[in-house]
Amino acid sequence: MQEIVIGKDRVSVAELIGKGGEGEVYAIKGRSRQAVKIYNTSLRGMREDKVRAMVGEGLAVKTDLVAYPGEVVTDRRGNFLGFVMRLVSGYRPLHELYSPKSRQRHFPKVDYRFVVHAARNVARAVGKVHQTGCVIGDLNHSGVLVAQDATVALIDADSFQFTLNGKSYPCVVGVPEFTPPELHGKNLASVQRTIEHDNFGLAVAIFHLLFMGRHPYAGRYNGPDISMGDAIGQNRFAFSLTRQSATQTTPPPGALTLDVFPDAIARAFESAFGITPSARPRALDWIHSLNTLESSLNHCSKVKTHYYPSNAGGCVWCKLTGNSGFDMFPDLTAVEPNIPTDARGTEEAIREILAFRFPTVADLLPAAATPRGASSVLRKARNGKRGRALMGLPIMAGAVAGFIYAAQAWFVWIGLAIWGWATLSDREVESGPFQHVFKDADERMQHELNAFVQRNGMIEVVKVRGDLDAAIAAYNGHADVLARELMMMKSNRESRQRQAYLDRFSIRRANISGIGPVKTATLVSFGIETAADVNQSAVLSIPGFGDVMTSKLLAWRRGHESHFKYDRTPNAQDVADERALRGRYAAEKAKLESTIRNGLGTLRNAKARLDALPTKARNDRALTDAFAARAQAEQDLRELGASVPASTVALTVTPPARPAPQTSRAPRVTTPTPPRVTTSTDRAINKSTTAGQIQTVSVRKVAAKSQLQLDVERAIKDGRKIQFLYKKPSDKYFKERTISPKEITEFNHTYQDGKTICVKGICDLRNAERDFAFKRMKELKIL
Repeated sequence: MQEIVIGKDRVSVAELIGKGGEGEVYAIKGRSRQAVKIYNTSLRGMREDKVRAMVGEGLAVKTDLVAYPGEVVTDRRGNFLGFVMRLVSGYRPLHELYSPKSRQRHFPKVDYRFVVHAARNVARAVGKVHQTGCVIGDLNHSGVLVAQDATVALIDADSFQFTLNGKSYPCVVGVPEFTPPELHGKNLASVQRTIEHDNFGLAVAIFHLLFMGRHPYAGRYNGPDISMGDAIGQNRFAFSLTRQSATQTTPPPGALTLDVFPDAIARAFESAFGITPSARPRALDWIHSLNTLESSLNHCSKVKTHYYPSNAGGCVWCKLTGNSGFDMFPDLTAVEPNIPTDARGTEEAIREILAFRFPTVADLLPAAATPRGASSVLRKARNGKRGRALMGLPIMAGAVAGFIYAAQAWFVWIGLAIWGWATLSDREVESGPFQHVFKDADERMQHELNAFVQRNGMIEVVKVRGDLDAAIAAYNGHADVLARELMMMKSNRESRQRQAYLDRFSIRRANISGIGPVKTATLVSFGIETAADVNQSAVLSIPGFGDVMTSKLLAWRRGHESHFKYDRTPNAQDVADERALRGRYAAEKAKLESTIRNGLGTLRNAKARLDALPTKARNDRALTDAFAARAQAEQDLRELGASVPASTVALTVTPPARPAPQTSRAPRVTTPTPPRVTTSTDRAINKSTTAGQIQTVSVRKVAAKSQLQLDVERAIKDGRKIQFLYKKPSDKYFKERTISPKEITEFNHTYQDGKTICVKGICDLRNAERDFAFKRMKELKIL
């Protein structure tokens, strides 16, 4: 055991705590709250003056948030060895809090409030350093430690820049991803560090925390691939809202965006990562901004461990969970399956809801008399047709006279006779224009019905009724879904074991040639945190990672995967997984029961108003006029012997996207053009929604090309891949897809008078050609 001298005391070092490039850190026997750092022999001469100056200035007693050198350590002959500092125990590196998977391992019970609070404490600790007259210089995620109570401590204080009696002791090191743009490419050993430089590193650390491990400069540049170091040097803040045209860079898929945060936070980040170093917020500015954020967090109504920025308008963690399947802040209390339920009371509520008399479309539409005959438009169309048909008689008479008096031109008179006969025979009015009139009248009917429901304050009741249908269906199928999930969990047991095994190997601790701190930070920003996250398509989609780097990462994963051994014996993890699954479903069932019972209360309270709706509908002039117009349109079609299109009128929560026409479009006919009139019909009441059934009306319209379609056309032209979130009708959540687009196609659907526009391409997931509908895509990125 090595003996050292601290002041006049001879003490022995205890166990090794850690080691790095500069030396080793040991516990001190008999001094439980202190540690000693002993430099490597080659560095002792270079570090001695600075350490003695820091100790002489008494920095260690000025704050307990920083592990400053407190006493000089020598050997028995008085030769300098290192220094004594505060022992920081029970703390974890900052990245283990902001990296999602590491957080769930080392901080399993924290929520976003804890993260924000820790960010504020980081700013407080940095502010304390500046108050002591030091500049950190090499502020990075390894030098900041955080405890289970969100308190923060800074280590490696002997590397801080320090000035005493006019002599400066510089900070000669730095981590590229925390180094400000103005210092990139410079020799840090010869640079005088400033508080503005620290303010940049502080902003990066806070950004890491608030954005779940994302780096502010790790994004997709709209140009040739550049490294994150180059992006920092070129001031390409990937999340900027005010400099998007200048940065030409967008955030990675699935990342939070600045606009979900309070304005104070968004402005602070824009200033911190802008082009003016002096405008960067200081530690005190961040403390005030983070106080504002912490006090304004909203609490999710679905998951009790979800707290989110109020500007988001909804729970961002639920949204991310739905898109990725990974919950940033899972509710571990849901693991307890002993959640009280009331099956009997819920079944009684369901029976009452299903028996509840909810007005149908037929109840709300007035009982108008069937029109007595054709509309004036149809009559004029018919008269015009008859008049033209009669013109065929003199034409045919002329042909007969020609045969008699000029037989040698017989071929002319045959043609004239055929023309006359065709004119005489063409007496039928085309039905197509009148079918369009019916559809316009039907849309107007829907618009007036929606307006009527809204005027009478029933929108929320209609929505609740629709939500109840969904909740009852989910409740009735709950046991079957749980049984399927349990079977699936047992069937993929080996895969889960492998995933858990690979999650033990962090990308930050990987020693892969060519992948240093900057590339590691980029990987983490794009969701590659452990060996389990590494796959070819995911890595190739990250800027700066080509085939060579991807093959190295895949080899690293395979190296760890080769040591995985499947354990077929049931173990505690199996019990915990099943318990967690049952607990989650028990919590969902309890929420469904609550939704059903509360919804029943809403229906009961609205019963009197619902019963009065049919009477009010009969006295509603706008609704009556719309119904009469549609009835006339139907009568016109029947007069023509044409089929009547099915009505799409239903009780809806959201009105149609475009205003309903005030007057229906007049049909274009081959006789003198009739005036624009309002016509409609209603034979389709018997096809309207049943009690309580909620439908969304699809409005026919011709739209210009969407931005999605324009972006895909550009990707096809440039031969580039695209990445987007996609949700099939059978999917519960959106899923990320990457494809090589080939062409844009259209599928006509005559049964619904519309078409679906798709992009056809090779899907990376299955290496097969597939069609993806634009209407089911969102958040498209060109790779």
